[in-house]
Amino acid sequence: MSRDLRYTRNIGIMAHIDAGKTTTSERILFYTGINYKMGEVHEGAATMDWMVQEQERGITITSAATTCKWDYNNREYHINLIDTPGHVDFTVEVERSLRVLDGAVALFCAVGGVEPQSETVWRQAEKYGVPRIGFVNKMDRKGADFFGVVNQVRERLKSNPVPLVIPIGSEDAFEGVVDLITMKAEYWRDDKGEQIEILDIPADMLEEATEMHNKLLESVVETDDILMGKFFENPASITVDELKTGIRNAVLTQTIVPMMCGSSFKNKGVQYLLDAVAAYLPDPLDKGNLTGINPNTNKEVIRKPDPNEPLAALAFKVATDPYVGRLVFIRVYSGKLDSGSYVLNTRSEKKERISRIFQMHSNKQNPIESCEAGDICAAVGLKDLRTGDTLCDPNKPIVLESMTFPDPVIGVAVEPKTQADIDKLGVALSKLSEEDPTFQVRTDPDSGQTIINGMGELHLEIIMDRLRREFSVECNHGNPQVAYKEAITAAFQHRELFKKQSGGRGKFADIIVRVEPADEGFTGLQFVDEVKGGNVPREYIPSVEKGFKGAMLNGVLAGFPMNSLKVTLLDGSYHTVDSDSLSFEICAKYAFREACKNANPVLLEPVMAVEVVTPEEYMGDVIGDFNKRRGNINGLEERGGARVIKAQVPLAEMFGYVTVLRTITSGRATSTMEFSHYSPLSDNMARDVITSIKGYSVFN
Repeated sequence: MSRDLRYTRNIGIMAHIDAGKTTTSERILFYTGINYKMGEVHEGAATMDWMVQEQERGITITSAATTCKWDYNNREYHINLIDTPGHVDFTVEVERSLRVLDGAVALFCAVGGVEPQSETVWRQAEKYGVPRIGFVNKMDRKGADFFGVVNQVRERLKSNPVPLVIPIGSEDAFEGVVDLITMKAEYWRDDKGEQIEILDIPADMLEEATEMHNKLLESVVETDDILMGKFFENPASITVDELKTGIRNAVLTQTIVPMMCGSSFKNKGVQYLLDAVAAYLPDPLDKGNLTGINPNTNKEVIRKPDPNEPLAALAFKVATDPYVGRLVFIRVYSGKLDSGSYVLNTRSEKKERISRIFQMHSNKQNPIESCEAGDICAAVGLKDLRTGDTLCDPNKPIVLESMTFPDPVIGVAVEPKTQADIDKLGVALSKLSEEDPTFQVRTDPDSGQTIINGMGELHLEIIMDRLRREFSVECNHGNPQVAYKEAITAAFQHRELFKKQSGGRGKFADIIVRVEPADEGFTGLQFVDEVKGGNVPREYIPSVEKGFKGAMLNGVLAGFPMNSLKVTLLDGSYHTVDSDSLSFEICAKYAFREACKNANPVLLEPVMAVEVVTPEEYMGDVIGDFNKRRGNINGLEERGGARVIKAQVPLAEMFGYVTVLRTITSGRATSTMEFSHYSPLSDNMARDVITSIKGYSVFN
């Protein structure tokens, strides 16, 4: 019998690093009866941080999935929970998790508030239209400020946070909350937070609670015409259940973000958060019908979140498990995925057999026979599958919207220490790049070195560590290198004639093209065909496009990829015997090199958004150091008695910055860094970069 999807929740926990995501996940597992003991991050014993590297560093690197059950309103709720990383180097894990989740819990530190990565994950959730509820954690810490964080959510995230609770006490004296829905006070009376005492609101808080209750009512009735009518007649006539329904509807339309607070480490407030997940976050039915494209007809097709519909599922993560091999995490949107069945991968157009299906609990697998619409599972047996692939019924094909991932910004040259490690290295890097779309491997055409590219120093450090531990490959590696890109800044028209005669049939292609910067917002090759009168036959035009697309991988200055380019094919000619597709493809590659050389090519470098939180006495030193690093200061503000400096600094200047910052601030400042944009390098600096790579300058 199928499970009632109204009582299923697919949720993720997202936040800045160190806001307490994994600790909160551990408490959820404890209260839902999955774990009998609470794992602690600082002891390296957290269930969801199962990788050795996570336990050593006390951070989350890979998103872990688990399934638990929670009783709310005499109903059992089935919760698929994904704990995502907070470090910006592993942002892809958040991106792919949010793509398949129905709702999310946004966690904020009561002291740090809205931090840089909080903004990043918030934007990702906006992109995928994921409704959120907010939980302000670490209320027991010195300097905790619930309403300060609520204001930051409003101002920085441009959102509409609405408190559902008021904290009773703060820091060491934090002992409970006033529930603004039921207008009762809830106190935690034991160390594990399991004994909750419900009392009347303390007299000294009644006025504030009444005012906040009315603000909550006003925020909710604005989104509901029926409640609005009742509110104007008699606000007291709105029942608790009606108010909860109103909050749920407002969350689903993303007009409000309910805010709660607690201390996960001290076991306070997590049950209230679980109740809110059940009460306010969407179920798979709330997300509505799924729209995809039929690859055979290119027409839109609809799938309902129903086990009786044809299968439509999305592979959102590929992991390598030491016991079962290649493990693919799948969100089933419609239909049913059965163990032993065949499914169609619409990208490769191949049928693949699902040999086994598991329900995941961190890195442990519980075998199940099938996975129905609305659920998340992991499957074994899929060979040619990548992150973002659609799996569907072979007779009813559908392609779901895939995922977009940021390009890597940093690279390192690696080489195996021994001859025996050479083959193992290739296999290991191939598996790791399958798992992580932001980790890319390439061979340098000039030196023949293997270059691995990632999102940051920590990302590549973890990769190197995994090569050694999981794959037993010992490697030497060079210093981190910046992943530059190339672009052109002017338009240039060029005629390329490709002619080759070597006895027998020759090669011939002739094209006239204009190259110029791509239109704003366009990534990749923007190809325009303006050939008139069949001077270049229709069947050869895709070959011209293919030639330019391939050539963009190696720019004309130093072989760095070109991110975007507009190419207009204006005219050309062909030979009835000697012309073929390959001739036009080669001709296009030659045309790219000649035309781009004359279109004012520039080198682009990645610029990082950096935020430093420092005591005031070190502010001048930090700003002075940024100026030495070609940084631009974007803003200064105060947060919790400390100064926050926001700057944009080229990545090339930021290697080893954490150590320098510790030195100049006596270890009292913290920093975060994430990719912002690519910016052109000055001629002098570009000349130095190219000379260091090629050994000579291409500039006059």
